[in-house]
Amino acid sequence: MKKLFLCLLIPVFGMAQQTLDDVALLLKQKQYKQAETIIKPYVNLNPTNQRAVELLGDAYGYQAKWDAAIVQYEKLVAMNPGEANFHYKFGGAMGMKALEVNKVSALMLIGDVEEAFLKAAELDSKHIDTRWALVEFYVQLPGIVGGSIKKSLKYANELEALSTVDGYLAKGYIYEYDDEPELAETYYKLAITTGGSITCFDTLSNFYEKQQQPEKAIATIEASEKKHERNAVHYQIGKVAAEYNLQLDKGEKCLQKYLANYSVEDGVPKAWANYRLAQIYKHQSRKKEALKHIDLALAELPKIDVFLVEKSAILNL
Repeated sequence: MKKLFLCLLIPVFGMAQQTLDDVALLLKQKQYKQAETIIKPYVNLNPTNQRAVELLGDAYGYQAKWDAAIVQYEKLVAMNPGEANFHYKFGGAMGMKALEVNKVSALMLIGDVEEAFLKAAELDSKHIDTRWALVEFYVQLPGIVGGSIKKSLKYANELEALSTVDGYLAKGYIYEYDDEPELAETYYKLAITTGGSITCFDTLSNFYEKQQQPEKAIATIEASEKKHERNAVHYQIGKVAAEYNLQLDKGEKCLQKYLANYSVEDGVPKAWANYRLAQIYKHQSRKKEALKHIDLALAELPKIDVFLVEKSAILNL
């Protein structure tokens, strides 16, 4: 009888496991609403299944439904208070909600956000995401309510002990926010030297753009392309060239290459590459080519305001 019961149970368990795996895959594929539709009734029937509750919280979080996500993550913390990742997600959802509400409501959430992140850090001394969250939390929080560069650097040092590259990126972020661009640049460059990931290159090139140093931004993007050989880099070079009206021939060639080799994995829709080409041709007073590409951009994404503004400017050439 016992063996018979187990034989009957295994298929049911397998089906349940498959449902959770399917939802996890949908989230990975950014099919957040579909994932929510499947996992919500499952959680109603299995309210103590921690993985299911977490997946539902994640589905809400990816859709910026912060109140709903908070409810699910709070359940997880109550069910398993020793799991650092549950405290981290609970704090993260509250932190995102704090960014969207008025200042008074945000102030009421700050203490809970900090408590959740600190608890996660205490429970798991190797939890990298929590330390990143604390770096950002203390950097962005006004000093009058607990913000502190010193506290941020403490967690950046902890990050560096766990992952040298993350530590360098965190310190670059802190010094950039604290208006110390030379130190920020130093640490961003160290991150490239140490790790050299796409993230490292993108962080430094974005920093140069914000510092109004487009030549350095383009040089960094080109170095990234040599190392990683990804098509998205061609769009980035074209974007900087178009925005700053420099190295226009290089920008044009890169955007043409981006369009010729485009795939959905590149991230930026073709419409934006056509928009950047239109900008370049406008800078060069090549009205016919500019109109051609802005019309291509509008044909793909007709409701983008900057495309409409650009077309108006081109027509006035």
